[in-house]
Amino acid sequence: MKKEYTKDDLTIIWDHKLCTHSAVCVKGLPNVFKPKEKPWIQTENDTKEKIKEQVLKCPSGALSLK
Repeated sequence: MKKEYTKDDLTIIWDHKLCTHSAVCVKGLPNVFKPKEKPWIQTENDTKEKIKEQVLKCPSGALSLK
C-alpha cells in the first residue's frame, strides 16, 4: 500500500512495504514526520525544500517524491 501526501506541487509517496522504520525522517524533521499521529506526514509544518531534502535521505526508499 502506498499513500501520498501533498504540499503545493510536491507529492511525497510512502510505501509501507519498503519502510524499515529507521526513523531517519522522524529524527530529521520531527515537526513533519509524526508516526504516532494521523496523518503521520504533516506537510504544512515545514517548507517544501526541507521536506524534499529529508525525503531524499530515506535509506529504504520507502519515502519518495513525485
